Amino acid sequence: MKGKKIASSLAAVLMLTGVLSACSSNNNANGNTPAGSNAPSTSTGGVDTSKEAKLTYYLWGSEGVTNKDILAEINKKLKADLNTTLEIKYIDWGDVATKYPLLFASGESFDLSHASPGAPVSYYTLATEGALTDITDMLDKVAPKLKAEVPESSWQNTKVDGKIYGVPSLFSEYTPAGYAYRTDLMKKYGMTEIKSIDDMVKYMDNVVAKESFPPINGKAEDAQNMYRMLVDTTDMWLNAPGISLNELNLVTKSPEDYKKVFHPAFTQEFEDWAVKMREWGDKGYWGKDVLSASLGSKDNFRAANSAGYLTHAQDWIGQYGGDIKALPNSPTAFYTFAEANKKIKRKMGVDNSTVISANSSNPERSLMVIEKFMTDASYYNLMQYGIEGKHYVIEDGVKKQPQGFNEKTDGGGFSAWSLRNDKFVIPSDTDNPVRKDLFAAWDKEAIDDPYNGFSFDPANVTTEIASISNVNAQLGIQLMLGKTNKDPKTAVAEYRDQLKKAGVDKVIAEVEKQLAEFTPVN
Repeated sequence: MKGKKIASSLAAVLMLTGVLSACSSNNNANGNTPAGSNAPSTSTGGVDTSKEAKLTYYLWGSEGVTNKDILAEINKKLKADLNTTLEIKYIDWGDVATKYPLLFASGESFDLSHASPGAPVSYYTLATEGALTDITDMLDKVAPKLKAEVPESSWQNTKVDGKIYGVPSLFSEYTPAGYAYRTDLMKKYGMTEIKSIDDMVKYMDNVVAKESFPPINGKAEDAQNMYRMLVDTTDMWLNAPGISLNELNLVTKSPEDYKKVFHPAFTQEFEDWAVKMREWGDKGYWGKDVLSASLGSKDNFRAANSAGYLTHAQDWIGQYGGDIKALPNSPTAFYTFAEANKKIKRKMGVDNSTVISANSSNPERSLMVIEKFMTDASYYNLMQYGIEGKHYVIEDGVKKQPQGFNEKTDGGGFSAWSLRNDKFVIPSDTDNPVRKDLFAAWDKEAIDDPYNGFSFDPANVTTEIASISNVNAQLGIQLMLGKTNKDPKTAVAEYRDQLKKAGVDKVIAEVEKQLAEFTPVN
């Protein structure tokens, strides 16, 4: 096996994801040993491409109906240009928490994958533990066009101990959490927009009083969105590492105090929020069966059975076409929780990166393939949009679905966000028209994540984090949805006690110990 053996911290992540997810089956995967071919001997950037390279690329999500057709077209081009073909394997969304870490910890031989500091196992952890190929010197040799395409500041944000282990996305995006709501209902209630929690309450009160559906008709996962609302609307609190951001996580008081972290549960703000969540639940802002419901608020929204849904800004923007198609007379607006306190964080290119496994048999060819997808429009369009004429057409510079297109039989596409590049993005008739202006406004005020470049090693507190996860699942979720069987203040006291017993202080101490020598890479 090439590369270093993955250390205990990655194994610790595997243990934790086992606690947090019920999915646990392994991926079956073949190796990627190069096969011989009759292609003429060629050399690109000093790399001998006379032997065919068969690469394996792991992506998140499920396989689209016509993905094989798209991949066949991609492979025709790759075979002709690089004597290379791709096999794409998929990790379904429900399996990401367990199968993604296992992909690296198992020693499986593959070539390419998505990576991110916020993935179930961090990009920085993968790099530190030797799971990724160092491409620092390789870039000049085999992918000089790619190296020039990516700004130096973006390369800096991918570095770990001075080395580059991933190719960052070149796509502009912001992902602050918020609430998507119906503007037709706003007009009906004599309102204009939601810019605060008080505005949101006024809107939701109107919905409860005047509609046959609730303001937020979701399921248990919305507990985390309620927690995000607490964090994002409270002073300059920012998410801190140590506990998964998919749970009730740690925070810091401000970007300047990033080395001092705490759990909000032990604050008056948290207790007041828990009381508010009980009030919201009792008022009918979400269904009584929210903890056991199987349908999310977005699905209920499109079925005209909800007045809004909780998500992040980029998802709301991307859902615009589907929302309009489902409810053509009910366009949406978006209340961004963090906007009022001016703490919307910039997304760094490293947040969506493409990496090469340390166990790849063809690292140079893999990097050349990444270069094609990110610097050649013909490759980019196939990977991001599909086959022109079959999956999309372009009319007056705008991308649309072909006449007669049926998503169930004609749909396809890959979750290859890490390969996106602003310069090749084609406007779509389903794009939310506010994206450009909204992002331009945020660009002027956005802040850097103080933890950019930091990778928390949980090895010393694996047991404690697992125990905290259990406490969050048993009581934290209920607090955020007002569903505890005791009054909120009593439930908060119990939650605090359980967090103490689970070892939250030890986790905080470990995070602060590791942060002591850390300097953000922004």
